[in-house]
Amino acid sequence: MELSHTDRDGRANMVDVGSKPNQLREARAKGFIRLQPETLKLITENQVKKGDVLTLAEIAGIQAAKQTPTLIPLCHTILLAKVDVKASIVQNGIEISSYIKCIGQTGVEMEALTAVSVALLAVYDMCKAVDKEMTIESIKLTEKIKHDINS
Repeated sequence: MELSHTDRDGRANMVDVGSKPNQLREARAKGFIRLQPETLKLITENQVKKGDVLTLAEIAGIQAAKQTPTLIPLCHTILLAKVDVKASIVQNGIEISSYIKCIGQTGVEMEALTAVSVALLAVYDMCKAVDKEMTIESIKLTEKIKHDINS
C-alpha cells in the first residue's frame, strides 16, 4: 500500500488535488466519552458550573471542523457547506456525532473526525472538576461519500 502524504523519499507531502474534479463530498464520524452516573446527572440537570455541556460541545465541534487545516498540517483548506455536530446523552456517557459536507476536490473525513475529537475534549474540559474517571473512546469515521456533480 502506498501512502498518499509522503513523497518518494518518505518525507511529508501535501497531495496535489488541482486536477481532481469538484464533487459533492460528505463524511460522518462519531465518538464517545464515558462518564460517571453522577456526572451525567449534573449534565442532564444543567448543573455543571461551566455551563451547558451538550451545547458547548456541539459549538466546539463546529469550530474545530472549520479549523482542521490549521490543526492537521497536510489538510487542504476546504469551503465547508455544512457542519452538524450532535451531542447526545446515552448509557454511561455522551456520544458525539458529526456530519460534514462540501463541494470540492478532496474529502472532509478529517473535518468530521476533528469535530468529534474536539467536541469530546470540550466535554472533558467542562467535567474534569467533578469526574476523574472519564475516558474518551471509539472515535471513528462512519461514512465517507463522494458524488459527481451533474452539470
